[in-house]
Amino acid sequence: MNAMMDAPLRSESEPANSPYHAERPLPPFPKAWVSLPAAFLETARGAWDRVAICDSSKAKLTYGQALTRALVLARLFKRILGPGERIGLMVPPTAPAAIANLAVAFLGKTPVNLNYSASQTLVDASIHQAEITTTVTSARVLERFGITPRGKVILLEDLPAQVTLADRLAGAFAARFAPLWLVRKLYLGAGPAGPCSEATIIFTSGSTGDPKGVILSHRNILANVLQIETQVKLKPDEVLLGILPFFHSFGFTVTIWTALCLGKKVVFHLSPLDAKLIGRLCEEHKVTLLAASPTFARLYTRSCDPAQLRSVTHLILGAEKLKPDLAVEIRRTLLIDPLEGYGCTELSPVVSVNVPQEVVTRDGRTVAGNRPGTVGRPVPGTAIKTIDPDTGADLPPGAVGMICVKGPQVMVGYLNRPEATASVVRDGWYVTGDLGRLDDDGFLVITDRVSRFSKVGGEMVPHLGLEAAIAQAAGIDEALLVVTGIPDSRQGERLRVVHQDLGISPAEIVRKLGENAIPRVWIPNAGDFIQVDAIPVTATGKVDLRKVREIAESR
Repeated sequence: MNAMMDAPLRSESEPANSPYHAERPLPPFPKAWVSLPAAFLETARGAWDRVAICDSSKAKLTYGQALTRALVLARLFKRILGPGERIGLMVPPTAPAAIANLAVAFLGKTPVNLNYSASQTLVDASIHQAEITTTVTSARVLERFGITPRGKVILLEDLPAQVTLADRLAGAFAARFAPLWLVRKLYLGAGPAGPCSEATIIFTSGSTGDPKGVILSHRNILANVLQIETQVKLKPDEVLLGILPFFHSFGFTVTIWTALCLGKKVVFHLSPLDAKLIGRLCEEHKVTLLAASPTFARLYTRSCDPAQLRSVTHLILGAEKLKPDLAVEIRRTLLIDPLEGYGCTELSPVVSVNVPQEVVTRDGRTVAGNRPGTVGRPVPGTAIKTIDPDTGADLPPGAVGMICVKGPQVMVGYLNRPEATASVVRDGWYVTGDLGRLDDDGFLVITDRVSRFSKVGGEMVPHLGLEAAIAQAAGIDEALLVVTGIPDSRQGERLRVVHQDLGISPAEIVRKLGENAIPRVWIPNAGDFIQVDAIPVTATGKVDLRKVREIAESR
């Protein structure tokens, strides 16, 4: 297994002189990092009294306490979870939820965090696909979201009463005193927890179609942990805010495993929408790294006292495009430069990110590490190329095309979907579905997403471009509207605009679009504007394109 961890990061078909090899190598894995729980075990033993996990309920656990609780819970889980290799977890980001994920991992089973903000149908589909027979959740989640997982349900509230004195003593001894080899044998030997084995399954949000289960290995996530640490240069006293749900790959990889494998402090809160409380948490715990979507960042700039976020040095934004006006507002209000990043669930998830410190380019020049308008440089060990969207042919470096990524963070594949996997992973390259290019200094520029086009009368219409044109015509923020396409028997697709209050009539907007030399095929009919109270978003802060399309189709 250790040999697999040290495998080269580029294939033999991508020699070092290829323009598509990883420019910066990934540091070697620490010897003990053969699995996620093994890495956490090593770190916890060395940082026993350091604070590891806090949450908004005032929970506070040191690394020693977190390890002890995880091992105690693992003993209990071994008795009550049943024989299934995959365990459902349906709990928001809190200290108990993090400990439950650790405990499942220590059993050698696969934690599968389920999307409690989705529908009953989608949760049931995820459980069915992953062959989950037992789900750990809480009574509050079941009541709040109105979803009851199929199969056996275990409530977190019922667990303390089932923990025996033997569980507590054995867990405490293993955590503090037992030799590491014995802990590994008693716990990590319980299942196939090697670097290339399954670490989790993350189900895609389903915002553009049916969710697919993305299988990520221990090696995938451990590599991404090292990539993040090397790129961002996390400080010894870094404090991360964990507000993204664990069913989101960033929430799982970064706020659980990156924080806890690297010995950092993480502060959890169950909802990224509680702006005022998030401001207080940042102030109380001196949070230094806050990752969110631009939608949530806008909420924080307008609802938090700027002084509460003064400790934040890394405001990392992703999942959707950062609009220039919001970047200006963040700089003016919070006195910090936002750092755009880019990732995909299939890539564990981090691909690239801007950083506040200077960086050295491939030709030895020193430049600013944060380049507005880009999503940063690829993390170490990552190669990027672009291909022609129609032919699949490689494009020369710097050319705009479909972005493809190769590196140790590329997923194992889609659960039970070999054909879907083969369609997006080609010779080790993951085809992202996003259009972009690398600039001369290696910064990645995202220009559009292929799925966000409509083919109207044989011509491709970019939704993002039309959204910008409508916002300009109405004099409003682009965040107040979303363009989508629905099937049309006459011209292939029909454009529809789902929007909040535009300030002027759709007819006036259509007139202005016509005056601005916009191609006629881009301009929707006034009757295809649909006003809503609020643009629907997912639990991770992205526009929920599935619900937008449902709204558009309902007319």
